[in-house]
Amino acid sequence: MKIGFDNDKYLKMQSEHIKERIAAFGDKLYLEFGGKLFDDYHASRVLPGFAPDSKLRMLMQLSDYAEIVIVISAADIEKNKIRGDLGITYDVDVLRLRDEFQSRGLYVGSVVITHYAGQHSAEQFKAKLEKKDIKVYLHYTIEGYPANVPLIVSENGYGKNDYIETSRPLVVITAPGPGSGKMATCLSQLYHENLRGTKAGYAKFETFPIWNIPLKHPINLAYEAATADLNDVNMIDPFHLEAYGKTTVNYNRDIEIFPVLNAIFEGIYGENPYKSPTDMGVNMAGNCIIDDEACCEASRMEIIRRYYAALNKVVRDGASETEVYKIELLMKQAKITAADRKVTVSAKKRAEVLGVPTAAIELADGHIITSKTSDFLGASAALLLNALKYLAGVEHDTKLIKPEAIEPIQNLKVRYLGGRNPRLHTDEVLIALALEACHDENARRSLEQLPNLQGCQVHTSVMLSEVDIKIYKKLGTDLTSEPVQTVRKNY
Repeated sequence: MKIGFDNDKYLKMQSEHIKERIAAFGDKLYLEFGGKLFDDYHASRVLPGFAPDSKLRMLMQLSDYAEIVIVISAADIEKNKIRGDLGITYDVDVLRLRDEFQSRGLYVGSVVITHYAGQHSAEQFKAKLEKKDIKVYLHYTIEGYPANVPLIVSENGYGKNDYIETSRPLVVITAPGPGSGKMATCLSQLYHENLRGTKAGYAKFETFPIWNIPLKHPINLAYEAATADLNDVNMIDPFHLEAYGKTTVNYNRDIEIFPVLNAIFEGIYGENPYKSPTDMGVNMAGNCIIDDEACCEASRMEIIRRYYAALNKVVRDGASETEVYKIELLMKQAKITAADRKVTVSAKKRAEVLGVPTAAIELADGHIITSKTSDFLGASAALLLNALKYLAGVEHDTKLIKPEAIEPIQNLKVRYLGGRNPRLHTDEVLIALALEACHDENARRSLEQLPNLQGCQVHTSVMLSEVDIKIYKKLGTDLTSEPVQTVRKNY
């Protein structure tokens, strides 16, 4: 993929801008950190050149200034809310995040449980953290939040919350996912810091939407596609336009909450240092785009991928089609269709001709490899072998795994493990390939090509099993599938 984003410039510019914001307030800055810190693959897809861990690396440059506070909602603990990308509950992710931060030399000061109302599961989680010598603070639900400003900015509102003890000038407020109460945690701290005579400020760091590119730029449309399930809508910031006469982009939730936020700031400080939601942000990503067309093309492809993800969700989970309809509108705005993704067209065409499940992958050089389901292999497993052979310079007709090596595995699956499908999944075919690589040069060379699948585009004519989906994800490919199930189970 053509590079469109200067990651080194971003790291330098972003860290310097945050330091400037700290200095603007005096003693302390509470920075609400939106999005993913470790694995922001959406950003790396729409801003080719952006490293998935860029935000984390930027924070590491500020490690002497910063401490991290992780926020989790008691309501999310109570209902065992799960991170869809990792398949783990939010409470487990709090511990994962803490370990990840600390392994990189970042100081994690404490955990805050928000929306607390005496939930038993929250109490248990608090006790679990305290046994690990982790400081835990409680922030309570406030009746009428966020509209009841007089109550919020009072000793019975924010004043009832625990004051979070912090020791560094930059306090990063992060969470396992949205709706955790990050902003409320920041504002509660401002209230308490003001009572203590500490000059503290607030800022927000979210990569998308990018405020200083056009509203309907493909990058911003791709963000809307990514958050279609949340019903986020990019908008011109009317407060910024009125205050400065400049057009900037923000999203509906920040714009809608700004009048309330303004009243809360005035309740705490007597005035609001910000004139618009855009003012609150510190994101410099828009200044580091070096090839706009490369980012535009990458973003158009991301919208198509999000479209297929939404279609699959409808078929697999019985989800509402609202998300699909919204992304279809975004595709019209971007002037694209699913046919603009070459690998999608290749997989569908081959399936139409052969009448069996097929798959296609577009490699880094633009070459497209296809595969089909056979007696031995599913289309997704066959695709891996075909692609690896091409990358290793092995003849297409060469058998990397001999049939006599596959048959015992099939026998194990069906005869001994009660499986119905004798064909090898992607994980099984990779294990078989690894075994062959011990004594076969072609297999060894092919296996060594696995890292070169990173970032490649893949499309299948049918929906894949969870096993195959996870393998393609681990290999770093961008996978989509037609919303067609091969077997439908009603139990």
